[in-house]
Amino acid sequence: MSDAVTKLAQKESQRHALSLPNMLTYGRLVAVPVVAGLILWGGDAARWTALALFIAAAITDFFDGYLARRWGQQSALGRMLDPIADKVLVAVVLLVLTTDRTIDDAHIWAAIIILTREVLVSGLREFLAELRVSVPVTKVAKWKTTVQLIAIGFLIAGPAGDKILPYVSEFGLFCLWIAAALTLYTGYDYFRAGIGHVMEDK
Repeated sequence: MSDAVTKLAQKESQRHALSLPNMLTYGRLVAVPVVAGLILWGGDAARWTALALFIAAAITDFFDGYLARRWGQQSALGRMLDPIADKVLVAVVLLVLTTDRTIDDAHIWAAIIILTREVLVSGLREFLAELRVSVPVTKVAKWKTTVQLIAIGFLIAGPAGDKILPYVSEFGLFCLWIAAALTLYTGYDYFRAGIGHVMEDK
């Protein structure tokens, strides 16, 4: 009976691998090098195209999880890839924006704070998952993600946006620092919730 249940679960997981929610997640991963390449390519048209793709990718971040829950198509693959796609999208775009100096000088520290937090929290979550300890996403963390995506969107527009509206890049940098501050706060929250389990001597 156990083998039959296991095989059934495997078939269900394989079927969900090609579900729409997972396809949206795959699309977000595919968008990462395209957005990065367009930013590095340079030029206003490339910037606006990169922004459009980034916005589409950010929207799929909401819909893949929502649809998976709504349609009962949640899978281990989706749960693994969804946070990876989110973090890769943010990390790669921040690195590229630093490379082309849209983010420069002291503002690089905001990007460093965000990237460092993502790595540390991911490591903590992986460790706690082995202990079967769940760390729920807080409302502040959701706001952090929202502000972070807004900041990156304005910075992708960058010089192209500045030609249409003044201070587009500056507003993006301002939001990036707000996201960095929220990142520190939420990172502290996660570590406070998990530090007891980390310090336990098994």
